[in-house]
Amino acid sequence: MKNILLASTSTLFNGDYLDYLLPVLKTHFKNCKTILFIPYARPGGISYDAYTKKASDAFKIIDIEIKGLHEFKHPVEAIKNAEGMFTGGGNTFVLLNELYKNNCVDILKNVISDGTPYLGTSAGSNICGQNIKTTNDMPIVYPPSFNALQLVPFNINPHYLDPEVNSKHMGETRETRINEFHTQNNLPVIGLREGSWLEVKNETILLKGNLEARIFEKDQKPYEIKPDTLITF
Repeated sequence: MKNILLASTSTLFNGDYLDYLLPVLKTHFKNCKTILFIPYARPGGISYDAYTKKASDAFKIIDIEIKGLHEFKHPVEAIKNAEGMFTGGGNTFVLLNELYKNNCVDILKNVISDGTPYLGTSAGSNICGQNIKTTNDMPIVYPPSFNALQLVPFNINPHYLDPEVNSKHMGETRETRINEFHTQNNLPVIGLREGSWLEVKNETILLKGNLEARIFEKDQKPYEIKPDTLITF
């Protein structure tokens, strides 16, 4: 049974890393003494060691140890044996490229589908959709495929931003970009605002947090859903 949390962000404005999620994570990972952290997304080019330490410092607060996937000689075996897993944010293209390079895509999908508790933030949430075509990141590397873990039947747009009414910015809004995606693709897209996350229990998916999420479907007007709404397409 899937047991997944997919968060828009790891850090709220003026907050510490993961602090707003820690009460939820304590329950989510209640049967885990150690969590396998996947640091491949490397936000800002941070090293794997530094990123793993950042995650470790946060999880120490709830008495859970973190081990970085890069510390293991055989990453596939490490994923198979993990009690729980967390994939942090950063660049989604870099993350997916490394997962393909290390032959981790299929095994990651399988163990999460079989019930290993998983947390994704930002890029770590993006890779659980059908593909990564709705990420906000620049394609600074070219993965073998844009196809992702396909653990949920839609795509995610983390850090979703609403247009500012009085803004003088002349570029595309997030909504414009997602609508453009729908000229070439049929998949629904969930715009997750900061501080929101999806709770996936097997095939049941709920929006959690205090904010609404914006739903985009091809040839339909975007609409809002409230927290604790059951998401079905």
